[in-house]
Formats: sequence, structure tokens, C-alpha cells
Amino acid sequence: MRIEERLSAGVTLIELLVVIAIVGLLAAIAYPAYTQFMMQGNRTDATKTMQLAAQSLERCYSANFTYAGCTVNGNVVNDGSTMQTPNAFYNITFAIPDPQDYTLTATPIAAPQTADSKCRVFTLSSTGQQAAQDINANPTTQPCWGSN
Repeated sequence: MRIEERLSAGVTLIELLVVIAIVGLLAAIAYPAYTQFMMQGNRTDATKTMQLAAQSLERCYSANFTYAGCTVNGNVVNDGSTMQTPNAFYNITFAIPDPQDYTLTATPIAAPQTADSKCRVFTLSSTGQQAAQDINANPTTQPCWGSN
């Protein structure tokens, strides 16, 4: 059969089903990989915001010898204060139990980060200690902070 005759004959149902099956298989493989890639990239929304907030707190502490009442991104923060990250994937909570200590905690508030079971909660303390936990509260600091 010549090419011209084949093109005019059209596409059979089996050929169409094979193409749909191949496209479906590729989508089934690609979509989970894509969402994992997006979650991994979005983790920097939490870690970088926490590091910038910590820098603001340290500048304030060096001038006032207290973390309470410091300004971060134009907002005065005290024990229990919260702020959203720039891309609105996480809430950052400020725990300032005394004038010399703080702990920042980032928790996901928007998709796709709410489905991130590997790096669920990030923390950063006044000593510079970084930590992360998965959905079961197991430590996952190195993969979450180390290779965003």
C-alpha cells in the first residue's frame, strides 16, 4: 500500500487506542515526578525566608540585646507571631521564649507543599541549628535543608 493510499484510509481504532495508552502511560510516570520536583523547589520558600528572618533578628539583637519586638519584613515580631513566606506556601511561626532565644518554625499551608510528606516541618533556632521532620515526625534535616 502506498503512503497516499494509507493516509486517505484514516486511522484505525486500535491505532488510536495504542496512542492514547502510550500518552496515558507517559503522563502517569511524568506527573508524580513533576510534583516531587515542584515540592523540592518550593522548600526554598521556607528555608530562605527563615534564614532572612534570622538575619533580621540577629541585627536587632546586636542593637537591642533582645529578640522580642524586633522587626522582620516590616512587622514587629514577638513570641507567637506568624508570617507567610513570599510565595505563600508556608507559615513561619516565631517562638521567642526569652530575650536571648528564638525558634522559627515553618509549616506548609498551600498545595503542593501540603502534600510534602518528606519535609513537613522546618525549624531554625537562635543557635543556627537547622532541623526538619517528615510527616511522622522523623528527622529529615539533611535531605530537606542540605539539598533543596
